[in-house]
Amino acid sequence: MLESLIAALSPLNLALALCGVLAGTIIGALPGLSATMAVAVLVPFTFTMDPASGLIALGAVYTGAIYGGAYAAILVNTPGTPAAIATAMDGFPMAKRGDGDLAVTLSCLASVVGGLVGALALLFLAPPLSQIALAFGPVEYFWLAIFGLSLIATLSAGHTLMGLMGGCIGLLLSTVGSAVVGGDVRYTFGQTQLLGGIPIIPAMIGLYCIPVLIDLVIRPEAHLERRSEQIAGFRLIEALGAVWRSKFNLVRSAVIGTAVGILPAAGGSVAGLVAYTEAKRTSKDSKQFGKGATDGVIASEAANSATVGGGFIPTLVLGIPGTPPDAIILGALLVQGIRTGPQLFTQQADIVYTFVIGLIIATILMLPTGLVVGRYAFRLIISVPKTALAPGIALLTVIGAYAIEANTVHVLMMVGLGLVGWLLARIGLQASPIVLGLILGPIAEAGFVQAWLIGGAQGNIPAMFFGRPISLAIIALTLLTLGWPFIVAWRARRTAAGTT
Repeated sequence: MLESLIAALSPLNLALALCGVLAGTIIGALPGLSATMAVAVLVPFTFTMDPASGLIALGAVYTGAIYGGAYAAILVNTPGTPAAIATAMDGFPMAKRGDGDLAVTLSCLASVVGGLVGALALLFLAPPLSQIALAFGPVEYFWLAIFGLSLIATLSAGHTLMGLMGGCIGLLLSTVGSAVVGGDVRYTFGQTQLLGGIPIIPAMIGLYCIPVLIDLVIRPEAHLERRSEQIAGFRLIEALGAVWRSKFNLVRSAVIGTAVGILPAAGGSVAGLVAYTEAKRTSKDSKQFGKGATDGVIASEAANSATVGGGFIPTLVLGIPGTPPDAIILGALLVQGIRTGPQLFTQQADIVYTFVIGLIIATILMLPTGLVVGRYAFRLIISVPKTALAPGIALLTVIGAYAIEANTVHVLMMVGLGLVGWLLARIGLQASPIVLGLILGPIAEAGFVQAWLIGGAQGNIPAMFFGRPISLAIIALTLLTLGWPFIVAWRARRTAAGTT
């Protein structure tokens, strides 16, 4: 361990960690340029490096990109990465009232703490925690997806029906194209461009960003309020106070993110939404969520950053990538001749421990890097006139939608979904439930079909869906989540009746 620490602190590895975090933060802040793309672009450059150094560079870019998604989510209401979906729910309202610098600083502090919790879990608990991933089969992933969809009920408190309608629209969009299992072609209307389905990134850019662009153009008022003539910048003391008051929420969200990150295919978007929902459920002032609650930003950012370390646990120990960036890094490991598995921590311990310690160092370096970048990002967005800001954002949305697969059809999908999203927002249907349904739809479909086929082969389909302990636990959580808005309303009525 000491030798790995010395190796991770070498000037080369420190430089790679710092540059990786900075590059990842900038890429993650640009709508559409996801963490997956950031890691994929860097992979070829790591083949000539020492394995540990290459892994540190990849891990630093991944960490920075997950955090960088918060900038666009807070400042222009467009999550730079899917992991920042929940951050936009309270981050953008904070920015609109002039507290964007505070929201950015909060996201940086929460991301560092969450990233450290995930990385420390990877360092000390990888082998035992990896067994959690092995316990999940198709039916557990189906119920996990249903649990994720049930979060809409809590996130849309007061507008539950509209939220569920949005989730159903997202589920319907997720069925376009070839079926996840079986390959049946659905709802393409004879258009070959739809065979691959509705891609997540262009859809997310369209649903989140195009409505913002339209509002920028048609509304005369400023995009963000200026809190004062002198922008505070860091607001570090104020942010530290908010984080300390929310310390239990911070730690809980980081643990949730680590646990969700261990589950393949769940990812930062699910982790952020689960942590956000739990923070809202336990808050004494839950009505402020969605209106600029600091606890919402803290919960989302701590959870999605913790998935980085959590996702590496099944990747390194079992060879099962937890997220798409993990899959790319796994491929880089194989090219370097590193074989994953339980023996990795013994036979090639020098490489893996140097990487993990380097990941911890990169997470720590994210604090000064994130504060500096965030300070100037907020100043830039608030000072640029709308006549320049709107075309600039529009250009980034086109580049982000096109760059995924160099496909102009994705740009058209992005614009079309954006226009539909703007119209739906006029009647109260928000983008987040739609995106959540689009992300979780394929996971739910694959889990359901596979579990049904296995249950049919065993001759007992009900036992497959309702006879496994983990499934029953997830079902119970789902029922609790669905019923929570009604419980809150009932308690409110009782309190009102008791005071009259």
